[in-house]
Parts: sequence; structure tokens; C-alpha cells
Amino acid sequence: MARRRFKKKKLPEQPVTVTIESLSHDGRGVAHVDGKVVFIDEALPGESLEFVYTDSRRDYAEGKVHKLISTSEHRVDPKCPHFGVCGGCSFQHVDDAMQIQFKQNVLEEQFARLGKVDIPQIWEPLTGPHWGYRRKARMGVKYVAKKGRVLVGFRERRNPFLAEIESCKVMHPIVGEKLMDLSAMIGKLSIKDKIPQIEVAIGENDCVLAFRVLEAPTPDDIAIMAEFERDHDIVICLQPKGPDTIRPLPGEAEVMPDYALPEQGIRFKFRPAMFTQVNYAINRKMVTRAIEALELNETDSVLDLFCGLGNFTLPLATKAGFVTGVEGDLPLVKHARENARLNQLDNVEFHVADLSKDVSDYDWAKKGFNKILLDPSRAGASEVLPNINYWQPERIVYVSCNPSTLARDAGILVNELGYRLVKAGVMDMFPQTAHVESIALFVKD
Repeated sequence: MARRRFKKKKLPEQPVTVTIESLSHDGRGVAHVDGKVVFIDEALPGESLEFVYTDSRRDYAEGKVHKLISTSEHRVDPKCPHFGVCGGCSFQHVDDAMQIQFKQNVLEEQFARLGKVDIPQIWEPLTGPHWGYRRKARMGVKYVAKKGRVLVGFRERRNPFLAEIESCKVMHPIVGEKLMDLSAMIGKLSIKDKIPQIEVAIGENDCVLAFRVLEAPTPDDIAIMAEFERDHDIVICLQPKGPDTIRPLPGEAEVMPDYALPEQGIRFKFRPAMFTQVNYAINRKMVTRAIEALELNETDSVLDLFCGLGNFTLPLATKAGFVTGVEGDLPLVKHARENARLNQLDNVEFHVADLSKDVSDYDWAKKGFNKILLDPSRAGASEVLPNINYWQPERIVYVSCNPSTLARDAGILVNELGYRLVKAGVMDMFPQTAHVESIALFVKD
């Protein structure tokens, strides 16, 4: 039977006037037209405006601002000339204070709605630089013959195509201000159409760019890349396949970027594709807050779940008696062990385990832990929470990159496992975006 084809509904062409009621969780203005909710890019609460439709579905519609009639006191001029085209950040039109308030409001609303938990005390937001802060990224690369140039950067907003940008104001300037230089250099290569992406890893002292290459570069290509390295104080690596294939240019030694936690006296080395926090200033404050909240002493046995390369594990070990880090990624665990040796810490151990499954049979899981730190991915930690009944820690610090799953898991900890939420708050890890990073403290009375 032939599949019936549905014609895409034609969108209204004339602008529609509305007043913005609130912000959605992704930072778009919310209005209603004929009973249907409309999400409007770059619109702020209280503003009257005309918008045009960009999409319409059964339950909702989307639009973009056509003309502002009245403006919010929190509206500012975007700093980046590519704002609105590039999809890298969506909040540049919002002043700093409202960006933080929005994120705090999202956190509180999610706790109340999804977790059925009220936050008794709000932590003071952790803030830092609002521009030039980003040190990790994956940039797209595309040779466009019609334009006669190579595009380097990020995708357009709500579009799979790479945006045509010349700089990135939230990226550290050693890369963010050199996108055109990168474009010109790649344009000279014989494989300019065989490089789909660049992994950016900017440490305290070194900047490493890993070029994903679908075809081996020629000797002339290598010479062009090497000259670019010397001229711009940047290290280029080649990645022919997966992340574990990243290697320096032929004849060059491997350079591993690093970052420091000065307050705890810890330094980490990492490879370009490894996960690290993008914002060093906030990461330092975040680690210190977690340590203070756990109230560590030399008798504590601490479990750090979803530990990565030990971003929390190692600084925790400078205060606690013993720390156990668990992570599902074997290369990260191996590197965490190397960093423990680098920092001469012998009161820490690391294990590999899939934390989305039952871990009760692991030897490490059968030990006692009186304090726990959780730092899961966006999916949250719900699968591992049943083990809390066995460990019975007195304090739990939960670091989250997704307020929805944090709220869900807070509901489990409070309403099912008998913990009390003491405080929670946001950390501005990604200024100029609607991304919400947060932290919460739970105690067993």
C-alpha cells in the first residue's frame, strides 16, 4: 500500500503581534496565539512584538522576532556579529543578571514540578568570565566550492548547515579569534574537503587542535600545518578514525594540554578528545564548593561516581582519608590513574563500571562509603541510586548538567531514600547560553 504523503502546512506570512509571557527552558520567549503556544527566538518576558512563524505543529509553533514594539529592561545588544545566525549561543541579547536568574528559576521549577521537592536554601550562583571562557569544543569544517572558502565554526541555529562566521566571542581567543586564519590554512590543503571537524582542547599552557581527516595529508599538507603551528602557537594533531587514533603531526612529540586546581594543588593532563569542563574559572569554584559541602576529614571514605578523569576525585583525596572513583570509560579511568600518580596521591583508586546498570556485585561497591559525590551525564544517576540504601552515606553532593534529571533524582533521594535537601544552586558554566549547570547537597539526618 502506497504511503500517503502529507503536504507541509503553509505558514502564515503576515507578522503577528503578541506579548511575551515567560521564557521556555531553552530560553525562548513564550506566547499564545489562538490557544496554541508559540516559542519565539530572542524574545523576552514583557516585550510586545511582531513575530513571523518559522514552524507550526499540532501542539505548538515556533517563530522569530520581526519587530520589537516595546523592549525588556534586560535586553542588551549582542556582542557577537554572528548572533542569531550561529547556533553556538542563544542568550547574548539578555543581560548577565537575568541570565543567572533565568537559570535559577529553571532549577527551582524543575525541582518543584518533577522532583516534588522545594529548595530550602539557594546557593549563591557561581559566576565567572562571560566571554572568551570556552576551552573545549568540537568545531565543524566544510569546504564550500561556491563560496571559494572553508567554513570553520558551528552550525546555524535550528539548521544542519555550518554558519559562515569569522570569530567566536565565547571561545578562548587563541582559537575564537583565529577562525579565518584556520579557514585560510585549511583552504591551502589538498585534503581541504576531507576534514569534517576539529576537536579543540585549550589547556593552561597549550592549545591542541585535533583535525579529523578522512584522507591522509600529503607531505606538502603537513608542511602547511606545521607552519601554522609555529605562526600561531597552536599544536595540530591528526585523527584518521576514532578518538584513540589522535596523533601529532609526523616527527613531532605528543603535547598534552593541562589544567590546574590551585586551591587544592592539583594538576591534570588530558588528551584532546577527553571530557573536561569547558570553563576553568567555574570548574575551580565548583570543585571547592563540592569539597566544602561534603565537610571532608581524614577519616572519610568517599565514593565519586561518574568520575571521568578524576576532576573531583583527586582534589577530594587531598582532604579525605580515601576516595574511590568509578567511571564507565576505560581510557578516562586509565588517565585518571596517571593523574593520581602525577599528583603523588596514594589514597585514591579508580574502577571501570557501567553505572547505568546494577553495580552491587562489584568488589568496590561492597565497601562502605560515608560520603558520595555524583557527577553524571545528562541522563542522570537514577540507575545507581538504589545502591544508596546499602552505602547509607551521611552526605551526598550531586553535580548536574541537566536540571530535569537532577530534579527527578532529588525526588528519589528525598521522597524514597530518606534524604533531606539542604541547598541547591546554579553554576554559570556556559554564559550566553540557556544551559543550566547546577549543584545540590543532601544529608541523612
